Amino acid sequence: MLAIIWHSRTGAARAMAQAIHEGAGSEARLIAAVDAAADDLLEAQGYVFVCPENLASMSGQMKEMFDRCYYPVLGRIEGRPYATAIAAGSDGSGAQAQIDRIVTGWRLKRITEPMIVNMGAQTLEEIMAEKTVPEGILDECRNLGAAFSEGLSLGIF
Repeated sequence: MLAIIWHSRTGAARAMAQAIHEGAGSEARLIAAVDAAADDLLEAQGYVFVCPENLASMSGQMKEMFDRCYYPVLGRIEGRPYATAIAAGSDGSGAQAQIDRIVTGWRLKRITEPMIVNMGAQTLEEIMAEKTVPEGILDECRNLGAAFSEGLSLGIF
């Protein structure tokens, strides 16, 4: 099973997570970060972490999920595959680096380059507004979900 763990503030990361889930199909679970528990991570064979970048770091709800689950799964999920999708206003690298540092401790294995989607929100109004992710990006998300799910089912990852 593929666990797609997500948090969103203005809709972009939610839309990306939903598209990844659509692509992955019935063997995937879409889990809001606030609801994710250590058991969800232990049951999954792979992970996609999807969140916005806020103030050059991952969103607080996603960080809280890692804080809550880190030690209960430490040493129990080593070698499992993961991918990331970050919704950013302009950069995204801060959130990406934070997630990569955390999952390095879990000894997870990245299976694809990070997906960082720059929404270009620079003014207060743009930052706070509900986001619409371009269909081409959502197609890339669906492809990520499909490829990840297929790789798990074939034992590639």
